[in-house]
Amino acid sequence: MTGSDGSVEITPALSVPWRELAFHATSAGGAGGQHVNRTATRIELRWNVAESPSLSDAQRAMLLARLAKRLDRNGRIRLVSDERRSQRQNREAAVERFIKVVAAALHVARPRKKTKPTRSSVERRLDTKKKRATTKATRQPVRGEE
Repeated sequence: MTGSDGSVEITPALSVPWRELAFHATSAGGAGGQHVNRTATRIELRWNVAESPSLSDAQRAMLLARLAKRLDRNGRIRLVSDERRSQRQNREAAVERFIKVVAAALHVARPRKKTKPTRSSVERRLDTKKKRATTKATRQPVRGEE
């Protein structure tokens, strides 16, 4: 999660310094009694994709395109975590989610390699078609005998 230089390692090619991430704590809603009304345990993580110096131009373009629905008009991504009861745990959960979201957006799928069907699979398919054709042919009324 944390690189050796004090940054968040997302992929081997990308690590984001902590100073680029903005954390904001607010009070979380929901069950929890009086404690939830007094403590700010909900964490909001923001990162500016459009202006991050950590990204190459290719990475920035890919993230802006793939995360377009999650970005605000200034090019910032916002992730919220309020599942846990402590601020520290919610911060860790937000950073983990941040890593997953950005790594998934940067992932490039390998192109599919075209393959030919095996000879036995072709034969099986043709045999099945022949059996099905004969089954349907036997259902037809016999022609010529009236």
